[in-house]
Amino acid sequence: MDVVQPGVRAGRRYPVLDDPMALQLLAGLDYPFEERFGLPSAFNSQAQGLRSRCFDLAVQAYLADRPEATVVALGDGLETGFWRVDNGRLNWLSVELPEVASLRRTLLPPSDRLHTLSGSASALSWLEGIEDPAGRGVVVTAQGLLMYLRPAEVRRIIAACAERLPGGVFVLDSVSRWLAKGTVAGTSKVGGMTVPPMRWAMDPGERRKLRGAHPAITEVRALRLPRGRGAMGELIRVQNLLPGVRTLTPAMTQLRFGG
Repeated sequence: MDVVQPGVRAGRRYPVLDDPMALQLLAGLDYPFEERFGLPSAFNSQAQGLRSRCFDLAVQAYLADRPEATVVALGDGLETGFWRVDNGRLNWLSVELPEVASLRRTLLPPSDRLHTLSGSASALSWLEGIEDPAGRGVVVTAQGLLMYLRPAEVRRIIAACAERLPGGVFVLDSVSRWLAKGTVAGTSKVGGMTVPPMRWAMDPGERRKLRGAHPAITEVRALRLPRGRGAMGELIRVQNLLPGVRTLTPAMTQLRFGG
């Protein structure tokens, strides 16, 4: 639900993330964001927006070559990525746990190219409904999800996608090991909320290990945060590049599948 928090700044004159649907969604929600999550910091707010923008750019790059591709968003909560990247031809499948899937259907407007499937991403049953006989392509995204799964589940999801989606890509984010360690110990908090345990972690230098999940993975590529807004945006971009401090924000990675 990152994009519906007030700190994303989608309504500013030069937004990090141009997201009218998120603003519309926020206006209709009666939820104590600040009480629950605390006051948003300038750094974290913009970093979250840039993370979503990074995912959008990866999806749009794939759609530039395959405009009728299917986008599968695993665990995307109330994310509004469909409206941000929609080219009028793509198909979008959100895979969410039943309670959240019901919220998506209730709070977000329908589209005949937008579908929400109730279920767990790690159960892999969602893969059974994805068919691509015409080779239109599939891009899978996992934003703010995999770190909450166990390592074996993450590997199984990636391997299954590599096996079943030739020519597709998988875009994911990961947190560093030191950051995840605090969540497992129960000492990491956001406002009044204790951050759930992040059981899968990966330092940026470990990306190459993802290739071992399946032989069909032909490329593992680091995705860099786009340029942000003002001095804070530039600080986040530079920080994301520098060894030693780039572990302060999630690392984005794209996997490409052969075939």
